[in-house]
Amino acid sequence: MTGLYQLPNLESDMISRRFLTALTIVTTAVAFFLLGNFHARAGDAVDRAEYDAKLDAIRAEVRSQIGRERAPAIVPAGTTGSAVAESKPTLSPADASRARMVAQIKQELQSEMGLLPLQLLRERRTSFVELYSTDNQGRSSYGTAGYLGGGYFITVKHAVVALKDEDNRDGQRRIVSIRVMHDGKEVPAKLIDAGDADVEVHSGDWALIRTRPLDLPALHPNTEFSYDFAEPIFRLGNDYSKGILLSTGYVGQRTANGLVTALTDGHPGVSGGGVLNRSGDLVGIPIGRMQGDYRFSFILPIRVEMLRKLPRVHEPSGPLAPEGIPAVATTVVPEPTTH
Repeated sequence: MTGLYQLPNLESDMISRRFLTALTIVTTAVAFFLLGNFHARAGDAVDRAEYDAKLDAIRAEVRSQIGRERAPAIVPAGTTGSAVAESKPTLSPADASRARMVAQIKQELQSEMGLLPLQLLRERRTSFVELYSTDNQGRSSYGTAGYLGGGYFITVKHAVVALKDEDNRDGQRRIVSIRVMHDGKEVPAKLIDAGDADVEVHSGDWALIRTRPLDLPALHPNTEFSYDFAEPIFRLGNDYSKGILLSTGYVGQRTANGLVTALTDGHPGVSGGGVLNRSGDLVGIPIGRMQGDYRFSFILPIRVEMLRKLPRVHEPSGPLAPEGIPAVATTVVPEPTTH
């Protein structure tokens, strides 16, 4: 109808204003984003230009130095040396304290793990020799002997004296020749003293033999070793007549006849060898093993009476083989380790 007044569309105006506001916000955000990106790129370009400038400056400096320094002229010299006294560096108190602490820690670790220094083991090895004997029937056997100095060796009796066994029931067998090996040569020896054993693997199964004095380091016998359970030990012997070899093990327990059981190799030939403690002292002699088991060995502890014929040896103090200790529960059949 013409001539009538038309009301404004308020809803349409409101929508238009909202749209314009949103468009303005989006446009502003995009503008700021583009502006920020532009500035970032500009900053990177400036940084890269500065880096390139510094790099060019370094390259130019290096080029300028090339050719200025010449290598010194090569002067020939002889290859003979001059002996100069070596001066030992003086440690500061802090370094000296640290060195002592390191040495103490090493010693404690060796003690806890039952270890002996490698150099000490190598030195002790040279104190043992291969032992060979021959009887009047032409049969030979081999074992081990440990050097005590002055030409004296300690070993097992059954290696140098014909004891009663299945091969000597009539008592006619006797040893006619005893030798030890030194520097690849046989050195004759003679029997000096022996224990009261009449059978093998016995508390009296020990002997002292003598050769001419040899250039060998003497062992240090120790009669005070207590053979505590699980104590680490080191055994050296002429295994299978293949030279002196090392084996380690642990103490078991004492037997009624004064021997000690141990878990250490008892191969043929080790009888008469040495058992060392963690200080490297000679504390025993391997004399046999359990029949059928090469890891179950019998050890004869060093006693004062074994050293009675040694010249200039003071009688050591300490516990001897105990008496009256109950026997182990199981019955074992000992077997000698000479062959």
